[in-house]
Amino acid sequence: MNESSTGLRIRSVATTLSVALTLTLAAAAGCDSRQEPEFPSVQEKLRESHIYGQPKLRIGVASNEPLMGELRDGVHVGFDVEIARYIAASLGYEGDQRLEFVPVSTEDRIPALQGGTVDLVVSSFSMTEDRKKLVSFAGPYFVTTQEAMVPVRLKDKIRTIEDLRNPAYKICTSGGSTTEAELEKHQVRTLVVKDVGDCVDGIRTGRYDAVSSDETMLAGFLSRYPTEFEIVDMPFGTSELIGVGVPISDPALRDLVAFFLDKSYQLERAGRASPWQTAYNRTLGPWLRAEKPQPQPLEVPKLVDFDDKAPR
Repeated sequence: MNESSTGLRIRSVATTLSVALTLTLAAAAGCDSRQEPEFPSVQEKLRESHIYGQPKLRIGVASNEPLMGELRDGVHVGFDVEIARYIAASLGYEGDQRLEFVPVSTEDRIPALQGGTVDLVVSSFSMTEDRKKLVSFAGPYFVTTQEAMVPVRLKDKIRTIEDLRNPAYKICTSGGSTTEAELEKHQVRTLVVKDVGDCVDGIRTGRYDAVSSDETMLAGFLSRYPTEFEIVDMPFGTSELIGVGVPISDPALRDLVAFFLDKSYQLERAGRASPWQTAYNRTLGPWLRAEKPQPQPLEVPKLVDFDDKAPR
């Protein structure tokens, strides 16, 4: 065989090897492109959050909102409290020794988050655009509507928003609430107090004639005084998204709370028992007029859970 033939064979083999290598690399690249992208883990997000390493998780809750957040015989109970316990346990803070409930009023929720008094707020906290400028939210974990509650002596006299505008009646609501703004939008003059419970106490002593708030809070006080009050369906036309308040400076913690709320939501969608449904059945469910499912949380991140090999 002459040198020319040998050279041609060598070049042919080299070309074949080159093509084979190119095809192999292309196939490998194709396989890689079909693989699931890597997502951060829950543990990585925890390390990014301000709660990492804390011995206790501090959660702001109401202490005088029956069915939602109430201090009863020294123990915090209610729907919000059970949701808070689920979130805390999911974050690794399971058991009362690792969890501190901090009573917060409606007006104190944002200052408590901004000042670092609490790590989270789970207290009938409506997610509004104005509030999102000051704090972050994970959720919603409940959707509610605004209603009014009146004493039975006035149940036939206060039935509409126009009745609420009647200057003969004293309408009460809590300060810093979305209800306060909604009533103002409907030209309803109100007497503003710290908590809805103060309104209810005022009605029982004759200082006020009606209270307006979201249906969950009113249902709570109706459960406490079932023969004294009646909830009136008012056509305010707004739905309120209730979420978990998080410091605006901690997006990692917001993502974690959203992820675990969604984990409960996905369980319910799959027809399995969820922490949310258990909490609802124990508290609000028997007192609300219509059955409510857990709403789908918004802006849920893709994360790998403690015991997951793939994102949910």
